[in-house]
Amino acid sequence: MYMMIFDYLFSFKSSVWPESKSFADDGMGPIPSKWKGICQNDNYKGVSCNKKLIGIRYINQGTIEELRAKNPDAVIPQNLTTGRDEEGHGTHTLATAGGNFVPNVSVYGSGYGTAKGGSPKARVAAYKVCWKPNENDSCASADILSAYDLAIHDGVDVISASLGSIAREHLKNTIAIGSFHAMMNGIVSVAAAGNSGPDDGSVENVAPWILTVGASTTDREFTSYVTLGNKMVIKGASVSQKGLLNDLDSYPLIGGADARIANVSEIDASECKKGSIDPAKVQGKILICYGARYGDEKGQWAAQAGAVGMILVSSKESGNKVLNMVHHLPTAHLNYTDGESVYAYINSTQNPTASMTNSKTEFNTRPSRMMAFFTSRGPNMIDPAIFKPDVTAPGVDIIAAFTEASGPSPDETHKRRIPYIMMSGTSMSCPHVAGIVGLVKTLHPDWSPAAIKSAIMTTATPFAYGAGHVNPNSALDPGLVYDLTFEDYLGYICDRGYNQSTIDLFTAPKKFTCPKSFNLADFNYPSIAVPKLNGTITFTRKVKNVGAANSTYKARTSEITGVSTIVEPSILNFTKYGEEKTFKVAFSVKGDDKPTDYGFGELVWSDGFHDVRSPIAVKLH
Repeated sequence: MYMMIFDYLFSFKSSVWPESKSFADDGMGPIPSKWKGICQNDNYKGVSCNKKLIGIRYINQGTIEELRAKNPDAVIPQNLTTGRDEEGHGTHTLATAGGNFVPNVSVYGSGYGTAKGGSPKARVAAYKVCWKPNENDSCASADILSAYDLAIHDGVDVISASLGSIAREHLKNTIAIGSFHAMMNGIVSVAAAGNSGPDDGSVENVAPWILTVGASTTDREFTSYVTLGNKMVIKGASVSQKGLLNDLDSYPLIGGADARIANVSEIDASECKKGSIDPAKVQGKILICYGARYGDEKGQWAAQAGAVGMILVSSKESGNKVLNMVHHLPTAHLNYTDGESVYAYINSTQNPTASMTNSKTEFNTRPSRMMAFFTSRGPNMIDPAIFKPDVTAPGVDIIAAFTEASGPSPDETHKRRIPYIMMSGTSMSCPHVAGIVGLVKTLHPDWSPAAIKSAIMTTATPFAYGAGHVNPNSALDPGLVYDLTFEDYLGYICDRGYNQSTIDLFTAPKKFTCPKSFNLADFNYPSIAVPKLNGTITFTRKVKNVGAANSTYKARTSEITGVSTIVEPSILNFTKYGEEKTFKVAFSVKGDDKPTDYGFGELVWSDGFHDVRSPIAVKLH
């Protein structure tokens, strides 16, 4: 987990490469006096902090206890005692949220420009809670909760958690408990929605006090074009080193199965598994390999065998899904359908050839800002009445800082080292939003976590999932916000059926007695979800004016098939900053057209300048 710290402060899943230029402290003033964190050094691989990266901690006791529970005599691996990043995920996400300005950045020439985080002048800190004591990742619940408590103690303002697990009841979810403690202390918690899409109901980190972020594309693509000998041109995904391949020249084309070593199965060779390819058969040729898994390593093995380029084809199970990775060899990653076209061409001629362009960066691609296929979807399986994910943000082909302890390939024999890399996932979209939270917090330091969350949600661009694609500039001036207090969230927890002793676990050391009545329809969330509409249901909401003193907002709603929507009052008049107004939204079944799945719409309050938008999801019962 990492933390970011502004002159204001943040927090975040694992470790950091302190020497990255993204964490240089050029132009940074003195460290804020409220900061109580430390730069935890060690006897394994030392780390150092500065006026930008002002804190590093590693939390490992939970992981150590889990190891000893399995084997009391277990030798604790040395790599459990450092905050240094040896894999790259932590450095990448921390730099995405709050990395400083770094000019002339690219990945092997692709995506050239200036790298910066969402809040480039924020102070940042890293809290490492995930480890690899064996081959598998371990993020012990005790370590995660400890990191939240340490971050709160240290003085962070934003927590960004690019980690998660299958959604479970809030009491059993460490991130939900830790982020609740953070909210009690005025700290906004942002978390990844998960990468289990496109299945419905796969969204993670669903507690209402968490700002949950899905992943979407941008209008930038990294491509390589393949031209077959029959003049067919196919676009593939590519970020790779330039090699022996010349854009203008054609090369012999061979499939992995045709290049196999004797006694190797066709299936293994078609996937170009290690040791399956005969160098004598691929020397100077473009090699075709099925399966994107281990695609970066396949390029390395193909290069070692003498291939000049690789066409990587998604498996039949993956279909037309393509996800970029950083390749050792000039590579074009094709979807399954396009890959079948390549094989159809090979089978139609005795001497198949192809040319490939080196990696290109293309802008203004269409359609853009689409949901990534991997991003986890709603509905919220823990509480369908709470709309999740909340927003979406860029999470595909994101370039940011990387560790220099290892290369882009997991193969340890590969010695490549690059300071910046491209990654995809909700782990990448989450820190984008954490950076935006930092900007809003800087401009509005007195706003509650719920108000900041509302500002980001209600100003998002309408989109397929959640409130939409984040809009940082609009979030700084949302016009109206839906606010929630600590007690409102506790009322929600009481409504979940938790007893007093359980409530005490959330609120300690404070005490709270559950209200005698609570209506979830009146919980002032910025979005509205109706998982079962049978007849009529009325929601009560309250908005606070954070714009001009004298302003008038008018309501408009979009039609949902089979549903009548009425807003009362439909006009809200404000006379001062901070004034609050209450309204009701009634949903009723209408007509005979009753869709069996969710219908989506929106409620927008507009004063002609601000559009305060709330997404609506309704399912007829």
